[in-house]
Amino acid sequence: MKLFICQHLYIPLRTGPSHRAEMGSQILFGERYEVVDTAGSYSLIRLLFDNYHGWIDNDHVIPVKADIDTDPKILAADTRVRLDENPPLILPAGSELYAITGDRMGFTNGTLSFRSDEPLITAPLTGNPVKTASRYLNIPYLWGGRTYMGMDCSGLVQTVYKVHGVSLPRDSFIQAEAGTTINMLNESLPGDLLFFDNKQGKITHVGMLYSEGVIIHCSGSVRLDIIDHQGIFRRDLNRYTHRLRLIKRVF
Repeated sequence: MKLFICQHLYIPLRTGPSHRAEMGSQILFGERYEVVDTAGSYSLIRLLFDNYHGWIDNDHVIPVKADIDTDPKILAADTRVRLDENPPLILPAGSELYAITGDRMGFTNGTLSFRSDEPLITAPLTGNPVKTASRYLNIPYLWGGRTYMGMDCSGLVQTVYKVHGVSLPRDSFIQAEAGTTINMLNESLPGDLLFFDNKQGKITHVGMLYSEGVIIHCSGSVRLDIIDHQGIFRRDLNRYTHRLRLIKRVF
């Protein structure tokens, strides 16, 4: 199996081998993947972190020439780094770093060495994940997004738990298979995952219990809303927008 590592800030994963296909997810900086198939200038890949499959444009890839046989360190917070004298990059939380220097001010991914503007903080973070989730409040919704530039509901949950040392699948309906079921909302704790279904009974949305009666989730943007046994109530809309289906504890 030939592995590649993402050297860009992120690479979009699309649902088909065409620039017209919609984005399904993103590869964060340093995440490894294998090529499953090719079609023209596109490659079908499998992301090692969450087993997600999607198509990428080969023009967006910088191959790694060095063998990497060590497990990466997970970046726990957005960080500015520099490659030589180039302008800084802001690496999103969840990026994967290799060969971190002893002073924790730099790292090497493949053959490229980067220096950080501040000591690198890596996972797992301690404390409750809701504190980490609150960093993303007001970030806009982006279908398939996993970064500070935009997220979707399952991308928020996956990223937050990744930096806390817990690996979750990419999509909400698969995330719902993880962890232990909590039967009642009043038995749930901050950080528990709350899943919501549509009229057909399919899980289509996920958020995290923020505090008693409050959920943090991404819907339009990362936001706080009221949660009760029925679902999510939006005060600004004066109505319920999501129907509660399932509660899971994964932390």
